[in-house]
Amino acid sequence: MSETAVYSRKNPFPATLKVHERLCGEGSVKDIRHFELSLAGSGLEYQLGDSLGVVPKNDPELVDELITLLGLDPAEVVPTPDKSEAPLREALIEKCNITGPSRKFMKDFAERADSDEMRGLLEKERAKDFNAYVEAREIIDFFIENPEVKMTGAELTGLLGKLQPRLYSIASSLKVHPEEVHLTIARVDYETLGRKRKGVCSTYLADRAPNGTQMPVFVHAAKGFKPPEDDTAPMIMVGPGTGIAPFRAFLEERVATNAPGKNWLIFGNPHSKTDYLYGEQFEGYKASGAISRLDLAWSRDQDHKIYVQDKIKEAGAELWKWLEEGAYFYVCGDAVYMAKDVDDALHKAIEEFGGMSAEAAAEYVAQMKKDKRYQRDVY
Repeated sequence: MSETAVYSRKNPFPATLKVHERLCGEGSVKDIRHFELSLAGSGLEYQLGDSLGVVPKNDPELVDELITLLGLDPAEVVPTPDKSEAPLREALIEKCNITGPSRKFMKDFAERADSDEMRGLLEKERAKDFNAYVEAREIIDFFIENPEVKMTGAELTGLLGKLQPRLYSIASSLKVHPEEVHLTIARVDYETLGRKRKGVCSTYLADRAPNGTQMPVFVHAAKGFKPPEDDTAPMIMVGPGTGIAPFRAFLEERVATNAPGKNWLIFGNPHSKTDYLYGEQFEGYKASGAISRLDLAWSRDQDHKIYVQDKIKEAGAELWKWLEEGAYFYVCGDAVYMAKDVDDALHKAIEEFGGMSAEAAAEYVAQMKKDKRYQRDVY
């Protein structure tokens, strides 16, 4: 690749994995890893709040099981979703989405299996039922449940979508780690329909990508998730679990540039002994004054569960004081429960300590969003 090459989603850079560390201690219910990749020679730069796109590979064991189940030839040359050709096994590992059944796949399969159930799930008004059905299944499940259905390798890959890159919040500052990018990723595995499942990219990185592995990556620019342009502005950062990633980057940069703005970090995870991600770094920042306030919510260290939203409720008066000083409020992590609960806690703190009605507090929050002082990166 020439020196003038521009790396992007369509033309990712082969970054080399340099460091892979477990962040959780032995006995933790979570499995969160820290990865460091080299961007040397790429010319790639990223801003705080950006994400890194990683192009994964499917689990070869799952691919081999699927090929064997269908009685296919792994060396058969087949069309791929990116309009090229490859041997079947290579195509299924590197090119095809084999874990997320699409409507196109299910429509074709419903006819082959002559399944009224599947045809019904494809009706527009049953979108929720369709989503629940496919979320519990991978491509292989359709063939396990309907062993009479067979396909050629070319027919199979012709029905599959592209293996999509995964986006992860960047956990480092280029000012501190030149030509590097750091990621904080939870290894995902779970069970549905009596079968063990693996997160495509998280297990690729955790289990099958030793140091020295080159993997295609690109920078995905953040929209609406950036630290304040004014580095004197205070920041309140709420990031439980892997939601801590962008705030590690925010703090690294503020320390590196001697930014005068105050920093308040609210972090949560199950146990303090095993799940304090980047604990030494944050405690160092607290000791030096780089973190003005540090609140830690350990949900399983006591009989009653304590979450980040509980810390916000406890510190409502202080939170209101910071907001009135112009603080920016950031949330990163789980969209389904945490972000909603944090939003509720924010509204209630403004209502109580700002002496406002619920309607006025909602207007205050709406103005914060308009002024880009309330930003969320939730998933």
